[in-house]
Amino acid sequence: MATATATAPENPLVEGLERLPVHPTTLVIFGATGDLAHRKLLPAIYNLGHEGQLPERFNLVGVSRREKEHEDFIGEMRESIERFSRTSPKPEVIDALLSRARYVPGVFDDPQVYQQLEQVLAAYDDEAGITFNRVFYLSTAPEFFPVIVKALGESKLASCEGAETRVVVEKPFGYDLASARKLNDAVLSVFDERQVFRIDHYLGKETVQNIMAFRFSNTMFEPVWNRNYIDHVQITAAEDIGIGSRAGYYDNAGALRDLVQNHMLQLMANVCMEPPISFSADQVRDEKVKVIQAIRAPTVEEVPQMAVRGQYAAGREAGEEVPGYLQEEGVPADSKTETYAALRLEVSNWRWAGVPFYLRTGKRLARKVTEIAVELKPVPHLAFQAQGSLGVQPNQLVLTVQPDEGVSLSLGAKIPGARMRIRPVNMEFHYGTTFLSQSPEAYERLIMDAMRGDATLFTRNDEVDGLWRVIDPILTAWEQDRGDVAQYPAGGAGPALADELLAREGRTWRPL
Repeated sequence: MATATATAPENPLVEGLERLPVHPTTLVIFGATGDLAHRKLLPAIYNLGHEGQLPERFNLVGVSRREKEHEDFIGEMRESIERFSRTSPKPEVIDALLSRARYVPGVFDDPQVYQQLEQVLAAYDDEAGITFNRVFYLSTAPEFFPVIVKALGESKLASCEGAETRVVVEKPFGYDLASARKLNDAVLSVFDERQVFRIDHYLGKETVQNIMAFRFSNTMFEPVWNRNYIDHVQITAAEDIGIGSRAGYYDNAGALRDLVQNHMLQLMANVCMEPPISFSADQVRDEKVKVIQAIRAPTVEEVPQMAVRGQYAAGREAGEEVPGYLQEEGVPADSKTETYAALRLEVSNWRWAGVPFYLRTGKRLARKVTEIAVELKPVPHLAFQAQGSLGVQPNQLVLTVQPDEGVSLSLGAKIPGARMRIRPVNMEFHYGTTFLSQSPEAYERLIMDAMRGDATLFTRNDEVDGLWRVIDPILTAWEQDRGDVAQYPAGGAGPALADELLAREGRTWRPL
């Protein structure tokens, strides 16, 4: 008689935690000696290896214009990881990663660079006896994006028989609508859209992804997520630092291009989108595109009524005297570049018609915070206006993206005592304390998604076009207006003009 073999009971907590397989991949970073690679990309790749998420067979190639020996590049990689990794570096993990790294020096329009790169890629394939997927990450100045893409096409590296080839393009994707379309044409003349991953690192943050989870998996939120119940939405991306050594880039970009056109409008699209049929890449991005197309772009004449810009002046930050923007090294004395931008936008669709969205971002503000505050309409009841009561304040749902990722919900509650006195109280959820783990860096998630070929958190070409359509008239209006840019003291809340965007409708900004 056969005896039954005991089987271990299934653990329901394991479901969903298993690693998704990733095809063996060679990641090529153009601009591998630059600041982004140094501070973000190389530490992110190390942490993926530390967590066991890299494919079992993984190679890394750095391409840069700086002439240096392979050993020097390896030494710089080690330094980057040891200095900027979010986890304590383990020598054995670093050694394993660096043993599969190579360096290719040369200017980006030199055909010999791509011939050498092709030889390195072929050597990896021959050594392993397989064809590795190839991911080309463009971490360079924007003017090199079309140069590199064209060269990849001419050198026949844009495709590989028996494997997938993808290209990751960093922001900024274009300087305005016309340049974005020109860059799109250049990229899509070499690669198919499915191969292109336009990266916006904000979309890799846990709280940004959690917007959809909170909306679509909780019955209490979705029924009130519309114009009937929501009074307005404020999206803030404040920084307490200045431009540092980035004057060359920042003075040509400004706050509107640097943060609003990409990060902040993407946050707005996530707040406003309809539930997708599934959470696949195209289904999610289809819904976001609908929102972006529904944002009413202003005319150039309307810009003064819906947009405000400012520059930080000298002031105090963290108890120290700091210079104004015009005194920063490398900034022209007559610069009109904005370090602060505030906008009032509306989404002209059935769900959101009439609900204002206020966006603000700036350097040298009171504190560093990125948050989305959804304020519901006030309760139409006067019975709670008792002496000593704050009254019924509108409920607010606040999603904090950084620095302390989490969600808070303000509710009206009775103050203990004989009288009916009301004050707002907060219910709060924090990622760190709830899940007892440190959220991975956004670049870790995005690099892994690019290697998997999952484009859900990347920007599609029609999204890019729609985002620039909204911003272009504001850029035009500000370029035509040669008057003085409003000043605000460093360490403050921004220019007073920004308060008027809300004050004319009886609203105020959330305090920083």
